Amino acid sequence: MSSPQQPHHPASRSHRKVRLGAPHWLDMALVQMLAFGALVLVACGVGYWVFDPAIETLEDGVWLAFTTAATVGYGDIVPTSTTARIFSVIVVLLGFAILSMVTARIAAKMVGTQERRIEQEILHDLHAEMKLLRNELAEVKARLPQAPAHGAPLSREAPRSPEVLASPVHPDLSSGH
Repeated sequence: MSSPQQPHHPASRSHRKVRLGAPHWLDMALVQMLAFGALVLVACGVGYWVFDPAIETLEDGVWLAFTTAATVGYGDIVPTSTTARIFSVIVVLLGFAILSMVTARIAAKMVGTQERRIEQEILHDLHAEMKLLRNELAEVKARLPQAPAHGAPLSREAPRSPEVLASPVHPDLSSGH
């Protein structure tokens, strides 16, 4: 026993994805990179706090890590020990790396958005062109003579145009007019 078919509704297509949770503009990879960057800055702040006796609080260590990683260097807090200065080189390189990753991710997001928009425009144009072609094909089919019923014998004789029938070499006209 078969069940009656339900009418196909466009919203019920199985290929459509339903996104729940984060909004479409929120890029979780970017959020993860920023969280990782913040964690690295805190770790570098701990490093300054440990390696430099002039850094008295963890807050000062994190501030020095931030200004060093951002290559701002306000000068209000500076590394004083040789170990802290060598550590600063590592912090600057980490800052470049994290800033580069975040910038690349934002640029990729922008380019990806632009590419999706272009792809949607192309698909829209293709669908419109296909619709026009289908309509033209239907018009051409409507103008064609009806094909014989299934199983009916097909005539092997080609349709004759008035020019062919009036031609003097035509076998039907060879006996005279």
